Amino acid sequence: MKKFVCLVCLLFSFSFAEAQETFIVNDEQLVLKNEVDGKLDLLWNIIDGKYRYFVRTEGNKIIELKNTKKDGKFQQEYKALLNELTDASMDTKRLNLTLFSLKEFIDEYNGSVDSSYQSTVVRNKLLFRLGLFGGITNSPFVTNPDNLTTPFFGGELEVLDVNQISRHAVFLQLKHVLEQDELQYSTTELALGYRFRFINKAKFSLYGNVKFATLNFSKAVVVTDNNGTITTEEFNETAFDVPFIFGVGADIRITENSFITLAYNELFAILLDNQGNFSQDFSIGYKFNL
Repeated sequence: MKKFVCLVCLLFSFSFAEAQETFIVNDEQLVLKNEVDGKLDLLWNIIDGKYRYFVRTEGNKIIELKNTKKDGKFQQEYKALLNELTDASMDTKRLNLTLFSLKEFIDEYNGSVDSSYQSTVVRNKLLFRLGLFGGITNSPFVTNPDNLTTPFFGGELEVLDVNQISRHAVFLQLKHVLEQDELQYSTTELALGYRFRFINKAKFSLYGNVKFATLNFSKAVVVTDNNGTITTEEFNETAFDVPFIFGVGADIRITENSFITLAYNELFAILLDNQGNFSQDFSIGYKFNL
């Protein structure tokens, strides 16, 4: 446990520095990151919780890419602007106002008009996040007559689309529930799950989880009283289940590439029976982009 705490503290000390400059755009002072540098530059940042994107021309003019909403319909001004700046040489029909989509578009344009241009775009459409967490649980799907809680810790690899507003993700999670004297039960669980972000902002997201496949390596000590004769028996079990365990969680952004995570797990399961105790499975953790 001490090693786990030390590792979390170490991760909190990391900073993810990116080149950024201060610009004046329409009398507004903005700190922007230079994502693509060529005939057209792509600048961006998260400002007041919103993603904002800008292009800089060869004449050093900086123009914001916008997609305002009017009468319930998005106006897609950014497409018209980029059509104008690229002399309509690029197809914008499928162009999204996201970092990866804009980066690919401007990178492709720069390469088409400048033979000396060196592309910096990585053609990987998957984003990986690594997380560590710890908490307490009453193991609601295990016999626990006194409703005792025990600590747990673990790690998670989350995979989502590089589109930074993607709501969908899958995750692979490793979790270990510790044993205690009053509840002699412990388990190590490997789980595969799906996550949907129904609130998905730049600084905060709220989501639902479902674990649809789990592999558990469990150990339990069962004490029986047979007419005053106390016997104990230790059981070791390996079990694969498709339980569909549901929970909720939240990510709170603390730097450009890292988050605090909060979770309320194991609310209920479709294919596992609750053993009489309402879920008390809470965790807090730290997650960062790889």
